[in-house]
Amino acid sequence: MKTAKPEFLSNLKYDLPASIVVFFVALPLCMGIALASGAPLFSGLIAGIVGGIVVGSLSNSSLGVSGPAAGLAVIVLNSIQSLGAFDIFLVAVVIGGVIQLLLGMLKGGTIAYYFPSAVIKGMLAGIGIIIFLKQIPHAFGYDADYEGDLAFAQTDGQNTISELANMLNYVSYGAIIVSVSALLIILVWDNLLAPRHKFFRLLQGAFVAVAFGIGYQLIIPAYFPELAIEPRHLVSVPVSENFNEFLHLFSFPDFSQLTNSEVWVVAITLAIVASLETLLSVEATDKLDPQKRVTNTNRELLAQGVGNVVSGLVGGLPVTQVIVRSSANIQSGGRTKLSAIVHGFLLLVCVLTIPHILNMIPLAVLASVLLVVGYKLAKPALFKQMFQLGWAQFLPFVVTILGIVFTDLLKGIAIGLSVGVLVLLRNSLKNSHFLHKQAVNNGQQSVKMTLAEEVTFLNKGAILKELTNLPPNTNLTIDMSKSTHIDYDVLEIIDNFKKTADSKGVTVTLINRGDEQTVDY
Repeated sequence: MKTAKPEFLSNLKYDLPASIVVFFVALPLCMGIALASGAPLFSGLIAGIVGGIVVGSLSNSSLGVSGPAAGLAVIVLNSIQSLGAFDIFLVAVVIGGVIQLLLGMLKGGTIAYYFPSAVIKGMLAGIGIIIFLKQIPHAFGYDADYEGDLAFAQTDGQNTISELANMLNYVSYGAIIVSVSALLIILVWDNLLAPRHKFFRLLQGAFVAVAFGIGYQLIIPAYFPELAIEPRHLVSVPVSENFNEFLHLFSFPDFSQLTNSEVWVVAITLAIVASLETLLSVEATDKLDPQKRVTNTNRELLAQGVGNVVSGLVGGLPVTQVIVRSSANIQSGGRTKLSAIVHGFLLLVCVLTIPHILNMIPLAVLASVLLVVGYKLAKPALFKQMFQLGWAQFLPFVVTILGIVFTDLLKGIAIGLSVGVLVLLRNSLKNSHFLHKQAVNNGQQSVKMTLAEEVTFLNKGAILKELTNLPPNTNLTIDMSKSTHIDYDVLEIIDNFKKTADSKGVTVTLINRGDEQTVDY
């Protein structure tokens, strides 16, 4: 009798190739976000390693990948400047992790269930568009903006749109050759070769594209120096000549600043923003999961809290679950959280042992990988699907996309949520009651108003409008028997109306809740 394989073994053939792709995507993002944060480059790699190994091991998110987040870059930059030193900032990261642990214990993760589906899908599409637009300059060999930037206004003085025009002044033909070739490799490999043989499904097209980029950088400069890619357009991992030098790349928090009130303000800010970004990414990742598994959001906050404590203790940036790496994991065929954990070990081992080889990877190759990721997140079919669901779904979806593209992730989500709430309020006003009008008999019209199960103060405007518009000589029946809750505001409106109904020529009959007794006035 055969025994079933453990889940991680049976899915290893899917998770291992996916982890390699996530590793290549995460590598430049970790350092790019560290650069934008005004922190040591290695601090971004530490956050990526901790996010993969520590958070990945503790989380029950099957496909989510954690690491440094672009949404925190401005907060980190301002915090380091205001606190005066990176080691003081690390104290805030540790405290922020402890706060997240408390939030998880207090079941704070349940807030994730209140994000509307249309807004989450808008978030995915918006990030897909942003990834696509942001990677085009890198594909052309223009790398002034850091890898991983998701904000409309860029640190290089440009914005997402103006950068597309500005890049034409800095075109690198070598980068274009590499990015176009890599894109063709990925598309042919994934769409033509992978369906035909399982070998091509095990070895991801993105890995082959990166290998091509390294080969290009090894061979082409010797024969065609004018097509060589300059070092500033390559991955730039800190290089250590020995293990002792590697250990010196780590930083440690200055706990003498524990009583510094500014440190606590930064810690609370980091905990709140990092938790929100994580919960948004969890919701988005669960929607992308082909198996539709549901992540325990409270446990996720606990995992993120532990991750931030560890990251802060060894000199890393704050970590959150991040949608770019998570979606790359899903699109690469990842099945379990093993892919996230392995990507963390790959970051650790490769940065320690082969930094020289990693530093031969052109950013243009990684741009091609992310262009595919961005397109898959914002497929035209998604827009068609949301439009067919009606304006109540399509409007928050589109507004969230526009908000993310033209501001940043959190502001875009806030704008989309605001529109979603307005749509909800509008629908609530319309759904407070059902009005049934009968034919006129002997000059009198019979109208029956059946109130909904839940009637709140938000519905009083719609009900008041209906009562006010009733014509003279009307027999009105208000049926409250199906209502489990009616706000006092609405009861007051009905009471006031029945007091003046005679003067308007309206006869009112109430069917009360519970006993369904009829009372005439």
